[in-house]
Amino acid sequence: MSDSLKTLLIIAFLILILWNLGAGLYYMLVDKGESKRTVNALTRRIALSVALILGVVFAAWMGWIDFHGVGSNPGR
Repeated sequence: MSDSLKTLLIIAFLILILWNLGAGLYYMLVDKGESKRTVNALTRRIALSVALILGVVFAAWMGWIDFHGVGSNPGR
């Protein structure tokens, strides 16, 4: 899998997470506690966040992605 495809996949997950966060806010303001749409949107957001974190950890464990940048000391 190419690096750009991995990046697009992670960005797509982040967009879905933000979309569900916004949907939860919208339903909270519109429904005024009369339906479970707010709870469902926020539950989906949490599930997507957990799936993204687990996916990144799994990909790093399998060696598909490498962490770099913060905290790395290339001169040592």
